[in-house]
Amino acid sequence: MEIPSFKDICRRDIKQSFLDPEVFGEEHTVDGRTMTIVLDDLENIEREKRMKSNMDGIYVRRVLLYVSAEDFGPLPPHGNILTLDGKKYLVADTADEGGVYSITLERNRSRR
Repeated sequence: MEIPSFKDICRRDIKQSFLDPEVFGEEHTVDGRTMTIVLDDLENIEREKRMKSNMDGIYVRRVLLYVSAEDFGPLPPHGNILTLDGKKYLVADTADEGGVYSITLERNRSRR
């Protein structure tokens, strides 16, 4: 029996731990496809920063999304439009973190 490498174990853990719906993962619709992702909603931090420096009622809503590279497909380029749960976002930043993509999305919002 072959002993799995550390990289093999990490790849397996992407879905069995980090993206597991019983642990951190949640189902969302990304560009029309349902997949398990982890969302880190940075809206409140960004809103506070923007509202302190820009009181015109517009702020940027930012969301950091983690998804399996295998499930997602090619890493989207910076500046692309991505739809998350029916809302369009601009891809602000992307990184491949060993089989997990981290994708920062942003969109302008108004304060109401």
